[in-house]
Amino acid sequence: MHRLVRAISVLLGLLIAYSASAANRDLISAEVMFRKPEKAAFQISREGNYLAWLAPWKKRMNVFVRDLKTGKEKRLTSETARDIGGYYFINEDVIAFSLDKGGDENFRLYGVNIQTGKEQCYTPFDGVRTYIVDDLEDDPEHVLIAMNKRDKRVMDVYRLTLADGKLEEVAQNDGTIVGWMTDHDGKLRGAFSKLNNRDYIMLRPDEKSEFKPFYLAPEGDRMSPEMFDFDNQHLIVSTNVNRDKVAYVRLSPGGNEVETLFEHPEVDAGAMIVSREFKKIQGFGYVTDKLYHKIIDPELDRIISSVKARFSGQSVSFQDADKMQNKILFLVYSDINPGEYYLYEKATDKLTLLVKTRPWIKEKLLSPCKPVKFTSRDGKTQLNAYLTMPRDFAKPLGAIINPHGGPAVRDHWGFNPEVQYLANRGYAVLQINYRGSTGYGKEFQDLGIRQWGRGYMQHDLSDGVKWLIDQGIVSADRVAIYGASYGGYASLAGMTFTPELYACGISNVGPSSLLTLLRSIPPYWEPLKRDLFRRVGDPEKDEEFLRNISPLFFVDQIRKPLMVVQGANDPRVKKQESEQIVAAMKEKKIPVYYLLKENEGHGFHNEENQIEFYKYLEAFFARYLGGRTITPQDVVDRLKH
Repeated sequence: MHRLVRAISVLLGLLIAYSASAANRDLISAEVMFRKPEKAAFQISREGNYLAWLAPWKKRMNVFVRDLKTGKEKRLTSETARDIGGYYFINEDVIAFSLDKGGDENFRLYGVNIQTGKEQCYTPFDGVRTYIVDDLEDDPEHVLIAMNKRDKRVMDVYRLTLADGKLEEVAQNDGTIVGWMTDHDGKLRGAFSKLNNRDYIMLRPDEKSEFKPFYLAPEGDRMSPEMFDFDNQHLIVSTNVNRDKVAYVRLSPGGNEVETLFEHPEVDAGAMIVSREFKKIQGFGYVTDKLYHKIIDPELDRIISSVKARFSGQSVSFQDADKMQNKILFLVYSDINPGEYYLYEKATDKLTLLVKTRPWIKEKLLSPCKPVKFTSRDGKTQLNAYLTMPRDFAKPLGAIINPHGGPAVRDHWGFNPEVQYLANRGYAVLQINYRGSTGYGKEFQDLGIRQWGRGYMQHDLSDGVKWLIDQGIVSADRVAIYGASYGGYASLAGMTFTPELYACGISNVGPSSLLTLLRSIPPYWEPLKRDLFRRVGDPEKDEEFLRNISPLFFVDQIRKPLMVVQGANDPRVKKQESEQIVAAMKEKKIPVYYLLKENEGHGFHNEENQIEFYKYLEAFFARYLGGRTITPQDVVDRLKH
């Protein structure tokens, strides 16, 4: 009998051990989920001779290129400190790329010769931010760039000679200009300003003339120039003037609306697809629950429809093409597909898989993301959200409200490694497009004006908690809040102003005081400052109002564990924002966990830092929500203050 009992005990032990081992095998490690993609950000050269992409080399994203005639591939850059921020085909000989230092967002512009591999820095200036205005397709020797070299607050335009790096000033910013535009001959003829907080377009007939007023939009409305029409006289703009949803409109040389090119009744218009070679606008994207297209060019419509038919249930995004559109790049993705790049060749009607971006992630371990809707507490506003439920759980182990940053952006359907990582640990994740988000029209975004912290924007997140509970998805004591940037602020606000809702929270680069945030904005945001003050509050005129919605001044209301995450070089949400709330909580003897990285800025980009952060996140949530974990819970104690 004793032998039988002992045998049964051993068997049960083995079964329990096997069950735990099997459960752990189902957990995707941070090293796997947040490993850099195998290849990403594909582009094709104008003449269709080269394919380029970013891929990791020594754990940093570098530029690689393939000669499509010979099939030979090579790495063009050798960055080891920081991922390359972006790259561009200047011509068939040169690829330009941007790089900042430790996340400070002062991007320098570099160029590398495709044939020789010779690299040069075009803007070797400390503390200067650069971007390309026009690559001047018909002028292979020059590009137009914008820099804040003369005045850190504004971007002037220069003509850069690629051969020797010579810079010639083309236009000087008057202190209000936030964007520049060339015509189809590469002439700098448009400037976009903020005049008394109103969108203001100025044009000129040639580069020797002064900019003259063209269009002044009503305050609060959007009028953004997208391109000159192909006659170089009419203007194509995205606008919500005289309408709620952003539409594409053609304006006459006198500034009158001639034609509405595209609008959608439910959401703002997305990106345009334009062919300079064929001299026509070919289509538009838009996002309701997912990405869709309205293609008006018959040949391109045939191609895109054919590609979409091969990937039912997934999103297909037009990425790039050579100038004749003989070769087209597509990205195919879904909530459980991290992304696949394909090359379409018109001559053979052939679609070739270039890469699966993260083939090491097993699809069977990923969780479906479902578009959902619920109504705000006033019963008037419908809120769109995305709910990711953990796979193979009758009921989630907890739930996480995950507000997006911005706030003037929106969440989209698709693969999100952060959300999938949380769902893999057994949590339901709710991403809410709260009032103040873009994409759903002017009225919806404007409902977020002066509504940070204690207003509609935060109420919508709180209502999301109630919706999860009412739906029976999660119990009231197992909800957390976690976000980055504005989402980090919303996490601090949730933990401070509605402490009864959340079991714990994480703020990643979230401002703790709107007074210090708005008084320390980056110099290059100067032309946009007035609109920012309109939407959030003026730190001089509205000091008491902003103090009342700043979590820093209400830390004694925090009842549950909080983690704060910060990059030391963040130019937007400075280190002070995190350190002052950590110090205040420490002074009041309220437990707080703090993770600071000296070589990061607004969010962590280096792979090793991302992996470290998500291990702490995993351990933190496991301790306070009870989810699954590979990382021991006590590792988070290293961050405790």
